[in-house]
Amino acid sequence: MPELPDVTVYIEALEPRIAGHTLERALIAGPSLLRTADPPVQAAEGRKVEQLRRIGKRIAIGLEGDLWLVLHLMIAGRLHWSATPKKPDGRRTLAAFLFDSGCLTLTEAGTRKRASLHVVQGEEALALLDPGGIDAMTASTDLFAYVLQSENHTLKRALTDPRLFSGIGNAYSDEILHRAQLSPVALTQRLSSEDIGRLHQAVRDTLDDWIHRLRADSRGKFPEKVTAFRDGMAVHGRYGQPCPRCGAKIQRIRYADNETNYCAVCQTGGKLLADRALSRLLGQDWPRSLEELEERRGGLKPAAG
Repeated sequence: MPELPDVTVYIEALEPRIAGHTLERALIAGPSLLRTADPPVQAAEGRKVEQLRRIGKRIAIGLEGDLWLVLHLMIAGRLHWSATPKKPDGRRTLAAFLFDSGCLTLTEAGTRKRASLHVVQGEEALALLDPGGIDAMTASTDLFAYVLQSENHTLKRALTDPRLFSGIGNAYSDEILHRAQLSPVALTQRLSSEDIGRLHQAVRDTLDDWIHRLRADSRGKFPEKVTAFRDGMAVHGRYGQPCPRCGAKIQRIRYADNETNYCAVCQTGGKLLADRALSRLLGQDWPRSLEELEERRGGLKPAAG
């Protein structure tokens, strides 16, 4: 699933290509993609793009008249850019947005179509699509600590909860926890202030590092190789390979649709996290699917003062 670094680079690639340009046609072929009926998607046609915005893991395209196209790519959705028009087939290519500057298409691999498009009018309607998580990269450490410990969850769950933190998912949470040298199943309310400070710095450093890496990889071109498994990752997707810090084999734990990769030496004091035991723990702390996690609403409100 594209996360904050991937979405950031997508938006940076879209801005010079569509900002100030007119959306001439919007072709939707995937029957499950469009999640709204009013306004109709055709209302976007003939309008210029005025701004682009990241909302969690969503890409929001703001058009004249305060109309918004909001894309959530979920696990297998990807964006592509071409100079020539494309026609969506409804199987792999679900939508095509024809601008006067080129064509943006949305594809989704696999048979389970989870990507979504919302067409909404105005800032109030747009805000309803925001789960409410804070931007941990710009938040103060005090605010980060408050949000992190507002509920007692495992670190893995807390970091990937869109109501708490914006744009962090399965892949980068693994990388963050490895950098911070913290266990994915450590409980948030048992962390010391030192742990929280180290975690906050790891969030900032990891996300910033990967934004810069992805920018360098695209070299000004439209990003086509968006994946959750990248060369250079420390633990995510590297089960059985050596930890870049200590050389021990990377371990994994699985629950429902989720997999967590970690280094036992660096993060859990040498203790292996058993799937069965972890499942009992996460049974009360982890949604059973990515859809359930992504569809959570009602972000936490910061404390007064």
